[in-house]
Amino acid sequence: MSFDYQIADVFNFEETVYSHHMSPVATKHCLVAGHRQEILAVSWSPRYEYILATASADSKAKLWDVRRASGCLITLDQHNGEKSQAVESANTAHNGKVNGLCFTSDGLHLLTVGTDNRMRLWNSSNGENTLVNYGKVCNDSRKGLKFTVSCGCSSEFVFVPYGSTIAVYTVYSGEQITMLKGHYKSVDCCVFQSNFQELYSGSRDCNILAWIPSLHESVPDDEEVNIIYTN
Repeated sequence: MSFDYQIADVFNFEETVYSHHMSPVATKHCLVAGHRQEILAVSWSPRYEYILATASADSKAKLWDVRRASGCLITLDQHNGEKSQAVESANTAHNGKVNGLCFTSDGLHLLTVGTDNRMRLWNSSNGENTLVNYGKVCNDSRKGLKFTVSCGCSSEFVFVPYGSTIAVYTVYSGEQITMLKGHYKSVDCCVFQSNFQELYSGSRDCNILAWIPSLHESVPDDEEVNIIYTN
């Protein structure tokens, strides 16, 4: 089988591109601006076609409705402080750069990671920090960190590059399930393929690994299944 690819479009940018994300539901979008430093990660909501999340080196994460010209909807506040326009300008999501974010598969929550070695889970409708404790999530990436969540599992998992490994947590409890080991250098990105329930990871060792769920023993239908991924 041969593939004959052609360039569909070319985009010219004056600044460095750190992250991009094509919306799974919308057809056109407008440019938004509102961070004081470089934006390191962007993600479109899988639930609402006009909702965009951005993460920046200015310690802020914002939710936008790109139809509005008046600014962002919410500036996320790790302390769940007062919701007012004056106070929001000082809100921070992390005590360091926010360099990764990802919506849950239903779009109801947003996960962010920062160089303060923390991961936070937010209610995407009101911006509330749910205060789930994931413990220390090592993050020394100078650029954007591409992590992902599962879809279609009995428990929803989040997969986060962690040095040369990938840490697996349950989204809503914060429990660390396992560490996926297979790369020899730092992992920069991972993505979940829901149709095959597979995880793909890319590393500075120039390898892309595919991870598949491994069920070590059969369990009754009414019991929850813990999924361990192997490559």
